[in-house]
Amino acid sequence: MKLYCLSAHPNKPCIILQFKEVTIMLDCGLWAASVTNFLPMPLVPSQRLNSLNSWVPRDCSDPQLDGELKECGGRIFVDSSPEFGVPANNVIDYSQIDVILISNYSSMLALPFITENTGFQGVVYATEPTLQIGRLFLEELVQTVERSPKAASAKHWKAMQHLLLPPLKDAPFVKSWRHLFDAKNVAASLSKVQMVGYSEVLDVFGALTVTPVSSGYCIGSSNWIISSQFEKVVYVSASSVINPHSTKIDLTPLKNADLMILSDLTQTPLNDPDSSMNGFINAVGGSIHFLCLGGTMPFVFTAETLGRNGNVLLPCYPSGVVYDLFECLSDQLAQRGMANANLFFISPVADSSLAYSNILAEWLSGEKQNKVYTPEEPFPHAQLVQHNRLKHFKNLWASGFNEQYRQPCVVFCGHPSLRFGDSVHFMEMWGSSPLNTVVFTEPDFSHVDALAPFQPLAMNVKYWPIDMSLSAQRASKLIRDARPKNVAVAAVHLEPHVAAPHRTDFVIEADCPILPLRRGEVVTVPVTRQKEQLKICPSLAKMIRPTSVRPGVNLATVTSSLLVRDNKFTVNVVEDVTQKPIVIEKPLASGSKRRRGAPTAVQTVELMPPSIKHRKPSTYTWGTLDIDDLLARMSSEGILVAKPEPDSNGNCVIHLPKEDTLIQVEPNSTHIFCPDEALRSKLRTILMRCLNKF
Repeated sequence: MKLYCLSAHPNKPCIILQFKEVTIMLDCGLWAASVTNFLPMPLVPSQRLNSLNSWVPRDCSDPQLDGELKECGGRIFVDSSPEFGVPANNVIDYSQIDVILISNYSSMLALPFITENTGFQGVVYATEPTLQIGRLFLEELVQTVERSPKAASAKHWKAMQHLLLPPLKDAPFVKSWRHLFDAKNVAASLSKVQMVGYSEVLDVFGALTVTPVSSGYCIGSSNWIISSQFEKVVYVSASSVINPHSTKIDLTPLKNADLMILSDLTQTPLNDPDSSMNGFINAVGGSIHFLCLGGTMPFVFTAETLGRNGNVLLPCYPSGVVYDLFECLSDQLAQRGMANANLFFISPVADSSLAYSNILAEWLSGEKQNKVYTPEEPFPHAQLVQHNRLKHFKNLWASGFNEQYRQPCVVFCGHPSLRFGDSVHFMEMWGSSPLNTVVFTEPDFSHVDALAPFQPLAMNVKYWPIDMSLSAQRASKLIRDARPKNVAVAAVHLEPHVAAPHRTDFVIEADCPILPLRRGEVVTVPVTRQKEQLKICPSLAKMIRPTSVRPGVNLATVTSSLLVRDNKFTVNVVEDVTQKPIVIEKPLASGSKRRRGAPTAVQTVELMPPSIKHRKPSTYTWGTLDIDDLLARMSSEGILVAKPEPDSNGNCVIHLPKEDTLIQVEPNSTHIFCPDEALRSKLRTILMRCLNKF
């Protein structure tokens, strides 16, 4: 069993598992933080960005580099369409992948890079919400990037990366960064996805079965159980025990595995999700005790932004935590008499996201499922839309936006990186006023990097990342409870966090061997195939006559044929059939005698092929070879033996220097290296006498 790590970021996993001649890809995350090294792409031309000075390294005179890099606020940015960090494509041939297992919609954004124009012919499995919401993510990503194209594409700067300034100088694997795919590739890629349900057992070429179980992280998110008849691997991707709207995590199937693969743990161990939600409400305006993200918490109203007629920008994804923000914020504003505050949700897929989230009752928590039978909408944003408290639009020029746009307001829009999408426009428009606030809740991007090209900035900045993935403490507890034999996890989780090197509780701990995963490395897992399940045909089973060899142990000999089809093993009866001789006529050699009745010029030759009948031996040997008995029998036959010696592997080696012969005795076999065939046969006979028979 082998693992190949193709991802450089532990929260954008892409892992290859090879076992029983099957190649399985576990997730295909897209590292989007690379785009923060590029200049924003505004919806309308920005005089500020267009007037930035070009930058070239001091010791470089390459004219092709001119215009590719721009300086802004003391940092260097690439002036080009953004590029994304994709899984490594030089470690394994994508055409050899048999199955791709997707755990959640945020871990499938690199799928078009894997399945399109690579020769991929496998199948992709994902739950229905993962497929549909992942489609929304991909469509929004493509549309927001394509509607603000760059005139030129920068490519020469990568060769000069060592001459650049940090953080661009330290960016990882820049030569593997890729421009985004198009809508055609997205559609083709998603057409290869087959939808599955929780606990549905899927057969993979008869060698393995794969089963998704709830991970509790988001709607439709899953962990995967990969099993053979005697081995078990569990893939624990983004999982949560505190998400308030998704199905609870299913822990029972994760227990007693030969290997547990852990990925996508929390990116913000220093930030508790409840505290981040508290900070978000405080920034916008709120106070009260209410149930949020699994706990009752006090929110002290500060009236920081809306109370002073300021606007709040919340860069976000089109699904996920944004549903909780809608719910918590609308409740707080209503209880403070600010129910009429303007809430806007702007995304190319806003209407699809809001509508689809309320028709997935079977994938939601028990509390939200019960609302369906009331009947009520599982998520309150449906009522917010009906009462015109939450207004959603595809873009800023959509019909009706100008008529309904009022300030002060709260705007939810993408992209969280602040490099493309409507969020760039609002940053340009609101960034110069200290009355406004931008709130970062997505943990995928550093708010410092996201804001760098907008500096100097007068608006308030709040960073409260909400990451409901497992912390290192919870992951360590999961390992203790599940009791796997081996654990594979990103190497970064085996070292103290860079922001808190003294916090040892941020390090994964386990009572079993831990295998670190790093991009481009291959890890051999100490899990070997030792058994296979065989099916015995009924007619052969009737012929079996067990013999007792010792109390409680019965043995039976079987002479049969082994049929292997689709990795299923079947033992069948061997028919006792002997083929007839094959008659060949050939020219008669000169001087040879003619066969009576044969033609004058030819002779007949009968070729007797070996019978396919397998003759059953009269006896069978078994047991462990007794070295002292073997030496005594060899001595009685006149064979002089030197003293046995152990070899480098701990096996016994018997040397016969006179005969230039070597006998190597291993736990399950014995090898005789002898140039004299007669002596070798004699030694074999002596050895067979030392074994038990039945």
